Amino acid sequence: MKSVLRSALGFYLSLALSIIAAQFSAVPRLAAEPLPLKRAVELALAHGTATATASADEQRALASYLEARNSYLPQLAIGSGLGATWGYPLSLEGSAPSIINVNAQSALINFGLRDFVRAAKTEFQASTVQTKEQRNQVIQDTVLSYAELSKWQTLLGHLEQEQEDALKTEQIVNQRIQAGVDNALAKNQARLITARAHLRITEALSSVDVLRQRLSHLTGLPAASIDSVPESIPPLPEIKQEDDLAARAEQTSPAVQAAEQRATALDFRARGEHRALWPTIDFAAQYALLATFNNYQQFFRAGSFEQHNATVGVVIRFPFLNPSQHARAQGADADALRAHKQAEAAKNQVSEETLKLQRSVDELAAAQQVADLEHQIAQSNLEAMQTRVDAGTATLHDQQDARNEASQRYNALQDADFDLERARIALLRSTGQLENWIETAK
Repeated sequence: MKSVLRSALGFYLSLALSIIAAQFSAVPRLAAEPLPLKRAVELALAHGTATATASADEQRALASYLEARNSYLPQLAIGSGLGATWGYPLSLEGSAPSIINVNAQSALINFGLRDFVRAAKTEFQASTVQTKEQRNQVIQDTVLSYAELSKWQTLLGHLEQEQEDALKTEQIVNQRIQAGVDNALAKNQARLITARAHLRITEALSSVDVLRQRLSHLTGLPAASIDSVPESIPPLPEIKQEDDLAARAEQTSPAVQAAEQRATALDFRARGEHRALWPTIDFAAQYALLATFNNYQQFFRAGSFEQHNATVGVVIRFPFLNPSQHARAQGADADALRAHKQAEAAKNQVSEETLKLQRSVDELAAAQQVADLEHQIAQSNLEAMQTRVDAGTATLHDQQDARNEASQRYNALQDADFDLERARIALLRSTGQLENWIETAK
């Protein structure tokens, strides 16, 4: 009698846990609203911290370029040099004491500055390309998180059905044990199948919560309001084996383009450091309104003092000896050489990773085909076993084993499908087609 009570208690406890898990899994879905993939990507690009950081870097690079370019525009400074004078009017910070003074200066001919401007402009272009790279990273993160969320949410219904079937089987086994048909080992086997189904549901619910939180950080939406729409994920384009995707990736990769542009910028900067030793010509102008209380009349010929004074001309410099600038130019040469080697390494890395992704897609496609065939065979075996059970030629334990095998093969197929999808999405990004693929989404 006690064993019967324990069996009944175990069954109803498992049933209660299943109902609670189903309720917890259903509450977020009721509160959530459908979020298409394309909309999720748009929100991630608008609210993502990575894109905001890249935009700030781009703005800073633009400001550096404008700072260098505007050196050719006159810089005006208006001030005053008021002061008392005893004896001859000495200068105040390099200028004669004055009521108002205006100074203007700008570069006219400066070969080094011209290369510095080119370097800053190239750096700005590199930052623009880097922004595109960050944009692609955000798109990939969003798409992968969305696809995985869609996978788990689609799988939940199947897992709940598996758990319900396992609980029914456990109930039947308990009844058979009470009738003396089965032993206690059959009970533990039935409970193990139920526990595995419950574990899989717990894993699915945990993954859904984590992925919703990740998408919440990316899109700025509340986690509870995010629900995937599997139909909004467009089909992935087929990959032709004869395509040289590695060469295409080298040409289209923003990482490679940014590295090459940074190397070019450092070339300009190194040449500018060398040309800083060349002669320069700057424009300069000055106006000063002098005061009468600074004793100018006492030291200049009578009647020759003018309150309004102006000077316009050019400043020519010949830097004959500057060892520090020579050393700075040599350091700039080393930086440029290192940047070129880094650009070459980036190109090789992108080529190798793309080839690895292409081969990985081939392997995962083969693995997915194997998983699909194994699932079909397991499902056929389950259907055949059900027929045998109905005919009385197979036992309930045989049916449990077949159902467990079919469940495992189904879960393995879902994992294989997602692994293949993830690799193909990464390959799309590597070849520069990810954003175009997103545009085809509904």
